[in-house]
Amino acid sequence: MNVADKLVEILENEGVKDVFGIPGDQILPLYKALSKSDINHVLVRHEQAAAHAADGYTRSSGKIGVCISTVSPGALNFTMALATAFKDNVPILLLTGDNELKYRGSDYFQSLPQVEVLKPLTRASYNPLNGTEAIYVLKAALYELKNMPKGPIHINLSKDVLMSEDFKEFDLCYLCEDDLSKVSDAQKLIDSSEKPLLILGAGAISQRDKIYEISKKYQIPISTTFHAKGIISDRDDLNLGLAGIRNSPRSKYAYENADCIIGLGIRASERTLPQIPDNLIHVNINKDVLVGDCQIHGKVEDFLDEINFKPVHWIDEILKIDNSIEISGLDDDLAPQAAIKRILEKFDDTIIASDAGSHTTWTTLLKKSLKPGQLLFSGGLAPMGYGLPAAVGASFATGEKIVCIVGDGDFQMNLQELACIRENNLDIIIFILNNSEFGIIRQWQEQFYDMKPYQIKLQNPDFVKLASSYFIDAVRIDRLSDLEYLLEKDLKGPIVVEVIVRSEDVPLPK
Repeated sequence: MNVADKLVEILENEGVKDVFGIPGDQILPLYKALSKSDINHVLVRHEQAAAHAADGYTRSSGKIGVCISTVSPGALNFTMALATAFKDNVPILLLTGDNELKYRGSDYFQSLPQVEVLKPLTRASYNPLNGTEAIYVLKAALYELKNMPKGPIHINLSKDVLMSEDFKEFDLCYLCEDDLSKVSDAQKLIDSSEKPLLILGAGAISQRDKIYEISKKYQIPISTTFHAKGIISDRDDLNLGLAGIRNSPRSKYAYENADCIIGLGIRASERTLPQIPDNLIHVNINKDVLVGDCQIHGKVEDFLDEINFKPVHWIDEILKIDNSIEISGLDDDLAPQAAIKRILEKFDDTIIASDAGSHTTWTTLLKKSLKPGQLLFSGGLAPMGYGLPAAVGASFATGEKIVCIVGDGDFQMNLQELACIRENNLDIIIFILNNSEFGIIRQWQEQFYDMKPYQIKLQNPDFVKLASSYFIDAVRIDRLSDLEYLLEKDLKGPIVVEVIVRSEDVPLPK
């Protein structure tokens, strides 16, 4: 057994079922080991798509997404997707191949300082120099990804390290450095509070049942970040809706009138908290993101075990606020929001993978999530090209039907993954909202820069013929009635639906 065999054995023992990647010379020892394992390797067509797929895999299921590439031409293609996962604190594992150790720092073919390049985009980047180190860092990485999910972890594996048969077995000892010293301060704030508000982030998803029990028993209202959407059903009165930049009317009211705000597993960016309130209790396992005077560095679970809540009586006050968001054009044949509304109504309990741009605004405003992981999109970085490969990852993770809503510009960033979708016969329905432009960029040009539209018009291919060239069924729709008729059918992917829409301004946050 060599190191590559041992690493794959560790992945199997940790329950890894699927990995995404593209083989190359320096990572082939690992691929040889994979070929003899029960782990399913998904051959994508671009490394960026591999990491986006791993990201979608994790967000949709809570399982560890894994992606693999060869040396720098492959590894450096990870950067955009890696940055996406990093900004949204998505715990994925990246394994990259590298030239033999003796060529490090040289001008040898394909040698570049890929560890240094990727390190700023990870929570940890390891560069093991021998087999024992490689085994240690993989075990440590898997432990951290499961127990302290702060974001992506990278392990760089030289070909000679992978092929080595010289390594030692050991048991991993890992100590978690929590700081719950301010729990007593938090308890005092909660004890004196008559109007508490829970703001839930992705770091609270694992405790959704316990949080809902607390919220329901003590009638404590909840707001969520984008990535915790569905942690409590959007149809439950205790869930006020989104917090922050796209907040709902009830969430906005509660935030402005709460006398104690308890942020559980949130990354307190400007998109979540417009300012840092004095009455904030902030709980997160990542101490680097903690803000405010009452910072609790630790797991949400441990915090909830230490804290006592009491009944409060202000939910009726909040429920008097009309929580509807007025959106015009919902019955207009060529309005993108009209099409998205129909799609979401049809697939109301389905995982939706979105992308970046105006269609994502409509999707986040209209989507009602009934459980976590039902809306996949990048909030912190928002790169174009996320949606399609994220849908691939979610499909493998859940085995469910996935609906992918993308713009015409987004789709062309990673359209090569149609090959992966067709090859694996994935039940993915792709709706391309085609307005032949970068719509949100046009809106910014006109509204913020007082300029005429410049370099935003797209000369698009025939998307129906393009999908057909990948042997995927496709249809073009330019009337709302035709879309409604199509949605009455029992659609099964893979299928591409091109929806012709007009240019439309999105409502901007106030």
